[in-house]
Amino acid sequence: MPELTRLAKRTRAFVQRLGLDRSGVAMIEFAYTAPFFVLLLGGGVELANFAITHMRISQAAVSLADNASRAKQGVVSGMPRMREVDVNEAFHAANLQGSDLQLTNRARLILSSVEVNRDGGQWIRWQRCFGQGGFNSSYGQQGDGATGTSIAGVGPVGRGISAESGVAVMFVEVAYDYRPLIMESIVGPTTIRKTAAMMVRDQRDLSVGIVNPSPTVAVSRCD
Repeated sequence: MPELTRLAKRTRAFVQRLGLDRSGVAMIEFAYTAPFFVLLLGGGVELANFAITHMRISQAAVSLADNASRAKQGVVSGMPRMREVDVNEAFHAANLQGSDLQLTNRARLILSSVEVNRDGGQWIRWQRCFGQGGFNSSYGQQGDGATGTSIAGVGPVGRGISAESGVAVMFVEVAYDYRPLIMESIVGPTTIRKTAAMMVRDQRDLSVGIVNPSPTVAVSRCD
């Protein structure tokens, strides 16, 4: 009996100490809040990646338009011309800029030369494409607007661009297949589309369109 009494006393003392112990409260609270914390952290990472990808696709579009507006082949006693090799090099530069975005497989880069036709309307004189993404231009194909004045500008509604007589505009569209990093429920697979435009910086011989002098290169056609 004395041993049972001592055991009972020790048990009561242990239960009392256990009731007063608060050392596990923080761990229990963390266990309750951990799922919400992980959700917020993952969602923040996903949203940040989505925003950064938007910015980088926009930068790729601007860079491509800028490089295409500067490209030219000097011609002795004549005006500079735009060559197919210049287009390919501009695409290559854009691909290097976004190499980790896998632009070759997941995007479509579309470069159009917007000019003025003989009737004073806007004309997509030539158009070249890069990337295996299954996207088409949202604003027209090569040859659109060759005659007449049906096309007032090329680009998003209310923000279309138009060339001036004798000057071409390099218009760029980029469509990118965005895939979420970790949380598809926050930002699901979607298409990011960006546009950019630059006027040709120097004089360019528009009478010949785009040329492919020897040694010729593969033409980056959109078909």
